[in-house]
Amino acid sequence: MKITGYLAIAALSLFTLQAQAQSNPAAELLRELIRVDTSNPPGNEGELAELLRPKFEALGFEVSIIETPTPGKAHFIARLRGDGSKRPLLLAAHADVVGVERDLWTQDPFAGDIVNGYVYGRGAIDFKGGLAVFAEAVMRLARDGVPLARDVIFLAEADEEGGSYGTGWLARDHWPLIDAEFALNEGGWIIKRRNSDDVRYVSISTADKFFLTLRITASGHSIHSSMPRPDNAIFALARALDKLSRHDTGIQLIPITRQFFQTLAETAGEPERTWFEDLLAGTDAARVAQADRAIGVDPLLRAFMRNTVAPVIIQGGFRTNVIPGAASVLVNFRLIPGTDVAAFIEEIRRVTADPAISVEISTGAGESQQEALARLQQRSMQQPSPEDTELYRALADSAREQYPEAQVTSYLFQAGTDASAWRNRGVPVYGIYPYPIDQDDLSRMHGNDERVSVQSLAEGTGMIYRVLLRVAGAD
Repeated sequence: MKITGYLAIAALSLFTLQAQAQSNPAAELLRELIRVDTSNPPGNEGELAELLRPKFEALGFEVSIIETPTPGKAHFIARLRGDGSKRPLLLAAHADVVGVERDLWTQDPFAGDIVNGYVYGRGAIDFKGGLAVFAEAVMRLARDGVPLARDVIFLAEADEEGGSYGTGWLARDHWPLIDAEFALNEGGWIIKRRNSDDVRYVSISTADKFFLTLRITASGHSIHSSMPRPDNAIFALARALDKLSRHDTGIQLIPITRQFFQTLAETAGEPERTWFEDLLAGTDAARVAQADRAIGVDPLLRAFMRNTVAPVIIQGGFRTNVIPGAASVLVNFRLIPGTDVAAFIEEIRRVTADPAISVEISTGAGESQQEALARLQQRSMQQPSPEDTELYRALADSAREQYPEAQVTSYLFQAGTDASAWRNRGVPVYGIYPYPIDQDDLSRMHGNDERVSVQSLAEGTGMIYRVLLRVAGAD
């Protein structure tokens, strides 16, 4: 009897979780998306495109699957036609995800299980959750038969997390399919208050930090490990990394960051309010330093106000009895727009200065150092998307309706997206992760046990659907 009772309880719990997902189409779609392993490399986005195809075609969308030169890698594009009186609106979401360290997950990263009200799986936050919300909101337009003044284009992208055939390639070779008046992408956050389900702020990104990857290489003498010499490449690399770990790139507040911190000051109690005010005033070095330390406890806020430094891949050695003649590390820097890239690289060279150390840009295939530097300098000068557009206003208004207790602000996205494909052509792009999350959820992004709540997905779908009605609906 006891065993039967436990089985009955387990069956009831499973039924309840399934019912939660089925009553929330975005959650159910997200579970399907997670089950398609699109870890990049290799990506396998073509399989996800085939999963989406029948869902959109059944609702009357014009579907294109754009194959790339890499087998199995493809972009999915679905267009819902309007009357053409206004230019199209694009919603873009990347289909690929980063890989996983399976042994460190408590849930199967590719099962899409619901546990305690959360959908678990790689991409739940970044960005299959957003893909599911955007897709469900767009498909709802078709289900509801909403008359449209403009085409609505949904794009599930390949190679956002890395690779040669992302949106830059798509824009270069297939621009007419994704040309739009403005675009919605990943970016800003809907952040809950600590230990509360209340939303503190909604940030809509109008610009992104951009990334620079440097290869720092140490040279030494290759010799039998039984006869070590002072010029050991691995020790030299370790010393360089130690110097870099203690280097502070310094606070940089551009107009977007000032607006964001001013918004946080307005929503904060003490002593947080004073920290933000001291940081923004910038008149007392000691108080600014204290504010920086206190605010910087939050890694998102620390990243927001400075160029960041993150060693990501170390290479060196090939046998246990050989001291290698070289060792290197790839260091990923996320830079604030307006940064002088050449001057920043020289700063890193000064910090790691050692005759055994060289610092170079990690370039793409066939790209010279000069070409890479020119590309990065151009990216640094990219201007933020304006806030006086129909899409930005609709996003802000819908966010205020959904979360009346929250402040809404523009935002500099701390990571980076593939929005440059449109911004480079003058198309405004606005970013949001369309579901409320807390610091615990955020810490799992690109990490272990990534998750998003079923309730958050429902709220986000409603918010984005209202945006589509206002921006694309016929008057």
